[in-house]
Amino acid sequence: MSTRFAGRTAIVTGASRGIGLAIAERLVAEGAKVVVTARKQEALDEAVAQLGGPEHALGVAGHADDTAHQAETVKRAVDTFGSADLLVNNTGINPVYGPLVDLDLAAARKIVEVNCLAALSWVQQIHAAWMKDHGGAVVNVSSVAGVRPAPGIGFYGASKAMLTHITEELAVELGPDIRVNAVAPAVVKTKFATALYDGREEEVASAYPLKRLGVPDDIGSVVAFLLSADAAWMTGQLLVVDGGVTLTGGV
Repeated sequence: MSTRFAGRTAIVTGASRGIGLAIAERLVAEGAKVVVTARKQEALDEAVAQLGGPEHALGVAGHADDTAHQAETVKRAVDTFGSADLLVNNTGINPVYGPLVDLDLAAARKIVEVNCLAALSWVQQIHAAWMKDHGGAVVNVSSVAGVRPAPGIGFYGASKAMLTHITEELAVELGPDIRVNAVAPAVVKTKFATALYDGREEEVASAYPLKRLGVPDDIGSVVAFLLSADAAWMTGQLLVVDGGVTLTGGV
């Protein structure tokens, strides 16, 4: 592994497991200090241990859409590791499944709150506390469900499409010193996505040209690229990481 993130600190939300933890692992492996967030401190303590302990990582528990938690996390990143250079908005929820005409609007509001407004608020917090004066890079985790219709998870997809547009707007506003990009995974084998493939993984994977579902490391490597100087002339972009499934009309 390279040391391209040596001397830099990253905040990764929703990182006690799955894609978020894989992103954090990749960043630590390449020299970064990482602050990970999730709702439960016990799960974060386990993640920190997996990341190499307090020399490399810090876990701060709280709700992703809680502005006080966001402010505390950014402050602790700076106080503990000396900076807050990188941000990965990975937290996302999808508490409902079914057609839009039957959608619980209270659930829809919560989806927008967590998947979109919280991501924007994290950028606001880290911008005010560090990036405004020092620059940095942000990656938002979107979804292929935001690229094309995704029956059953349509409003989740709509929220991810909004997140992609927020990414583009921030890229325009925050350049040249802050880059903002996004990734759009297809089905990745995590607890969050289990319902989309459980008991029928081979059938689901058959629609993918690469004939397999994603694993968290597939996303971690792409996010690390976008955060690094290797992507220094990229901003406002959405990288689809999907094993080719959108080429076949699937999601």
